[in-house]
Amino acid sequence: MPVVNTIAGYADEMKVWRRHLHQHPELRFDCHQTAAFIADRLREFGVDEIHEGIAESGIVAIINGKGDGPVIGLRADMDALPITEATGVEYASSVPGRMHACGHDGHVTMLLGAAKYLTETRRFAGKVALLFQPAEEDGGGGEVMVKEGVMDRFNIAQVYGIHNAPGVELGHFATTPGPLMASVDTATVTVTGQGGHGATPHECIDPVVAIVGMVQAIQTIIPRNVYALHPAVISVTQIHTGSASNIIPESGWFCATIRCFDPEVRALLKRRLHEIVAGHAAAYGVTAEVVYDWGYPATINHPDEAAFAAEVAAEISGTAAVDANAPREMGSEDFSYMLEARPGAYLFMGIGDGAGLHHPAYNFNDDAAPIGASFFAKLVERAQPLP
Repeated sequence: MPVVNTIAGYADEMKVWRRHLHQHPELRFDCHQTAAFIADRLREFGVDEIHEGIAESGIVAIINGKGDGPVIGLRADMDALPITEATGVEYASSVPGRMHACGHDGHVTMLLGAAKYLTETRRFAGKVALLFQPAEEDGGGGEVMVKEGVMDRFNIAQVYGIHNAPGVELGHFATTPGPLMASVDTATVTVTGQGGHGATPHECIDPVVAIVGMVQAIQTIIPRNVYALHPAVISVTQIHTGSASNIIPESGWFCATIRCFDPEVRALLKRRLHEIVAGHAAAYGVTAEVVYDWGYPATINHPDEAAFAAEVAAEISGTAAVDANAPREMGSEDFSYMLEARPGAYLFMGIGDGAGLHHPAYNFNDDAAPIGASFFAKLVERAQPLP
């Protein structure tokens, strides 16, 4: 079954929504204008309930089906990125230094399209909870919504989400049972010694050589502590110290991004990093402070729900266009908190050729919006059919 005909008829309208959102990007939890635009569209559709101000600017909207049944949650993230746009399109960001470089404008549009269809047809039992979430890129809005009790408050039984995938053929889907995306933690290590003249290092306690030793040793954690079949990454991405060629600095710092899929491996990586930093600090005679930001957990699909979502995707795009056992991704996603709270699944959906995510030339493909909306709509009708 291809794209739902009714939703295909919304294509021009959806394009207008998406381009309006693209022109007005907002960051983190401050998505109030975006939320107001969404709420206005939902009221026009005749959605039954609109609950605003969740996680500061998030929305949960309820669509009642025909007859009793469970509640299925559908999520779209709303926030943009602090990037200066370089697309050159006429509807480019109107806010300097901000743009929708990850396609959340497209995600919102897909869910709005599904909402319009589901409100008009209501060919499902139970209810649909539309979850419009702020602060996916930075701030963990998914966690905040869960902590504010949306799953229990609205009796959500299962939950699903989509992320667009540039460079993947338009309308192709990919998901997998179990871990799909990695957890992400950040370690920032500040090393303090005793500064002085570069000509007299014997009178100093050099933090630079300590930092170099720590960074090199941290790179041994994965090959020497983690089983080779458990994927994990530690990348030291910044080192900052010093001000002149003839000065040994008093202090310096470095940071690393740390990613894996298994909770036990995640705990191991944290423990070993602390041990290595402490050991090297003692060896070099410096002090070291580790600030370890325990970030988003791994995005782990529930097997039955992932298989079901792949079946629905195949109805929209055909079996050949769906990879139900896709490779894992080392990127992260705060939809993980919703999957910790309820059964569900997350999928990638191809939007065709174009610049990659988080690139200043990225632009969501408007042709993808009816496909994603059709997936959401059919997911509801299949999951909660009328008797």
